Amino acid sequence: MPPVTSAGLLLYREGPGGTEVLLGHMGGPFWARKEHAWSIPKGEHGPEETAQDAARREFAEEIGAPPPDGAPLELGSVRQSRKTVTAFALDGAGFTGAGAVADRPDDGSWVEIEWPPRSGRRIRFPELDRAEWCDLATARERIVVAQRPFLDRLEALLAG
Repeated sequence: MPPVTSAGLLLYREGPGGTEVLLGHMGGPFWARKEHAWSIPKGEHGPEETAQDAARREFAEEIGAPPPDGAPLELGSVRQSRKTVTAFALDGAGFTGAGAVADRPDDGSWVEIEWPPRSGRRIRFPELDRAEWCDLATARERIVVAQRPFLDRLEALLAG
């Protein structure tokens, strides 16, 4: 079985209390009431697509608005469950599309699963059900544990 690779964009900006990042809350019934279910907008890609191209594509699909222009900074990779996730930081100052997630229709990028498990009933939902800017301390509490190193790497890049 080939390795599963995923890529995403971590938008950042300077807020009133310091650096803020844009995270998305994972959609669907399993994650609905979980506050540690926040992630960078990301998704899988194959060898025919660069990680950076996939990160931009997935951002647009999951957020519902294209990412800002600019040169992304590589934040490296982490292991998350069965996949390797590569992230890129991108200056999001002026990005106003965070609210597009909630307004997005079922555009084909939604997920379909059987829920409850073994019920025979299928439901559809967006991969991210909302997106919010949050300061780094809040982001560290919310983001899935495997992605926390991206926040540390971003903070180190911005400090250097």
